[in-house]
Amino acid sequence: MMDQKKKTEINKTADFINSLENHISIQLSLDGFSFCILNENKNQIEKLRHFSFEDQSPSPEKHLKNVTNLFETEKELQQRYNTVSISHVNQLSALVPKPLFDETRLKDYIKYSSKTFDNDYIVFDEIENHDMINVYIPFVNVNNYFLERFGSFEYKHFSTVLIKNLLDTFKFSEHPHMFAHIRERQFELVVIANNKLLLYNSFNYQEKEDFIYYVLFTSQQLGLNREKFELMLSGNVTKEGPLYAMAYKYIRKVSLLENRFKFNFPEKVTEALKRREFTLLNQY
Repeated sequence: MMDQKKKTEINKTADFINSLENHISIQLSLDGFSFCILNENKNQIEKLRHFSFEDQSPSPEKHLKNVTNLFETEKELQQRYNTVSISHVNQLSALVPKPLFDETRLKDYIKYSSKTFDNDYIVFDEIENHDMINVYIPFVNVNNYFLERFGSFEYKHFSTVLIKNLLDTFKFSEHPHMFAHIRERQFELVVIANNKLLLYNSFNYQEKEDFIYYVLFTSQQLGLNREKFELMLSGNVTKEGPLYAMAYKYIRKVSLLENRFKFNFPEKVTEALKRREFTLLNQY
């Protein structure tokens, strides 16, 4: 069942009759579904919506049902689009240096970090310009449903989008950066220093103390000085929230990741909303 109280949207008056001029990006996790619609001619974000699902660990069948219910009720999802991109949000992924990558060994790369089964469908993304391959398990049954609805689309693991964007922007920074991308019960850590990716990992958390524990433990393991590295926060976080306050208590340099999108947005789209949907808006 979908929790209607956790639904966000912008631009209720946009006209989607000419939807073939538009691109739609969809981001899918077990506990949520987001989409945004970009008018490519105007370079304008026309619609941005997020839905949370009450069941945090649904079966594949229940997960698919959550998605199909949205497609049956949301008129924008019933349109045809010029292009479609999908990103899968889960912890079933592993990074491999491109020079060491062997396409015949996909299961070997992921079996040590994620529980796998014989019938798992394993795929990979190339993180362009950074000599890395992201091996992961997508939501296959939902992908098949998307194929029926859209005909064709591109899909990636959402961490591919996150890592590539951060590396493109901060790889040549003069000091180390740690990035925490916050979601409702999970967050991703990306550490970039010395012109390379030092770490990507995903953590579950319940309280702010869980969050700072993983941040501080990671910095200790990587030998990062809390007085010198910068922690940048994106996703579901604000300066007034408990995670920012907890981070600021223990780390000298803490900031919110700056939004650098090249799209035009309706006035009602806040910087906080852009930051929350950081990976979705960077899919295009």
